[in-house]
Amino acid sequence: MNLTKLEKLLENQPAFRLTQIRQAIFKDLIENWDEAQTLPAQLRDQLKEQCPLKIDAKLAVSKDNQTIKALITLQDSKKVEAVLMKHKSPNSSNPTTSRNSVCVSCQVGCPMGCTFCETGKMGLIRNLTENEILEQILLFARFLKKTDEKITNVTYMGMGEPFMNYDNVMASIRTLNDPKTFNLGARRISVSTCGIIDGIDRLAEENLELNLAISLHAPNDILRTKLMPSNRKYPLHKILQAVDTYVAKTNRKIMFEYLLIKGINDTEENAQELALLMKKKLYMVNLIPYNPTDTYKPSPTATIRQFKQTLEDEGVNVTQRYSYGQDIQAACGQLATEDKS
Repeated sequence: MNLTKLEKLLENQPAFRLTQIRQAIFKDLIENWDEAQTLPAQLRDQLKEQCPLKIDAKLAVSKDNQTIKALITLQDSKKVEAVLMKHKSPNSSNPTTSRNSVCVSCQVGCPMGCTFCETGKMGLIRNLTENEILEQILLFARFLKKTDEKITNVTYMGMGEPFMNYDNVMASIRTLNDPKTFNLGARRISVSTCGIIDGIDRLAEENLELNLAISLHAPNDILRTKLMPSNRKYPLHKILQAVDTYVAKTNRKIMFEYLLIKGINDTEENAQELALLMKKKLYMVNLIPYNPTDTYKPSPTATIRQFKQTLEDEGVNVTQRYSYGQDIQAACGQLATEDKS
């Protein structure tokens, strides 16, 4: 999909044409300009030639049909991933009561070099534009439209570090939140960061009630630096200081994501250390079973259960995320690093 030439193409068109086009793309979810019957035929022909709507993507669906992963090929042949996670509401057959969460990428590759992340092996290739980020969301919005469903949540937790592409990420978020486009409430949008302090500080000044998540994954600097080299520049105490400033300004709850990796960060001592850091009113820990890679394996179920129990016994607000899409390699970067086509 390429919308970069839209404004130039519409220079000699009435001002309302842009409104019509945004409605067609983001609300009507058209896949071909011929569907936009409110536009003149000549303009539709120009749009088909200069601003194609096709999204080049391969889809992989998990066995339980709850996870759909997309490998998207961009205009310059670079590839990024996005994932749709379908959370069916219990005791309901109505698809409109389901929670459909899309996890999007913001960079091709990633500069952070986390050892547990397949994307980190790629290094940073380039930032995504606003339209390239929105393209991932549009892909799944169109997909869900076929079953009368909608995207209910968007998380910036795919390939890349959102705060290293701050302007394009925020531009895409404002489009998501715009009543004239997706009209997705800010509280349904989450941004996950490795702990880029400048980004946390900037987000605190935005007039948007977004959800902020911190990729923590270790309770001390020594272990965190082994897993996440960015900890050398952004150590735990500085990240937590920035988070506390953010909380003071926004009064928003903070999610701390903690991947449980077998034999690495899942001991009783790790749990006790983590509990000491997380005993704050607006802190919440989200335990995430690790999607296995060649480097690490997930913690056993019993270990996860005990880790969670220790945090709860210490008075920490903790949840556990269900593991999605192992059979389709849903961990970030697994498809992009393997696909050579």
